[in-house]
Amino acid sequence: MKTLVIYYSRKGENYWNGSLKTIAKGNTEIVAEFIRDAVGADLFEVDTVKEYDKSYMTCIDEAKAELNQNARPELKEYLDDISEYDNIVVAGPCWWGTYPMAIFTQLEKLDFTGKNVFPIMTHEGSGLAGAPAALRKYCKGATVGTGLAVHGADAAKSEKAVAKWAKENLI
Repeated sequence: MKTLVIYYSRKGENYWNGSLKTIAKGNTEIVAEFIRDAVGADLFEVDTVKEYDKSYMTCIDEAKAELNQNARPELKEYLDDISEYDNIVVAGPCWWGTYPMAIFTQLEKLDFTGKNVFPIMTHEGSGLAGAPAALRKYCKGATVGTGLAVHGADAAKSEKAVAKWAKENLI
C-alpha cells in the first residue's frame, strides 16, 4: 500500500493553548512528517501563491473570507496524478470548522476513484470538525477512512500516537 500525504501547514504566528505563539515549523507539517517516517509515505505540501498575513488574527479573517466566498486560492504547484497511491491522507489545520480552502483547490484537480482517503486535522479544540464530510464531498469515488485529530500545541509530542494511527490505517 503506497501512501501520499497532501497537507497545508502554517508556520510563524499561530494560536497555541489560548494565546499566540510563533513557531518555526507548522503543526500539520510535523504530523505529516511523523506519518512519512512511520509508513514511508510521500509528502505534498499545498502552498499558496498569495501568502496569508503573518499576523494570525489577520490570517483567520482572510481564511473566513475565503470560506464565505468558497474561494480556491491559486497554488504555487499542483499535483496532477495520484494513480500510484492507494491511500491519500489529507492533513491541515482546522480553520472555521474545515480545511483551508487551498486544500480544496488541490483536491478538485484529482481523481480519487477507488482510493482510500483519511482526514487529519491539527486543532486547538475542535477535533476533526468538518474534515470527514469535506473529504466525502471533494474526493468523489473514494472511501473515507478513520481520521485523526491532533491538538496543535501538542503536535511535536504526538509522534507515538500518529505512528500508531498510521500503522493501523495505512499499511
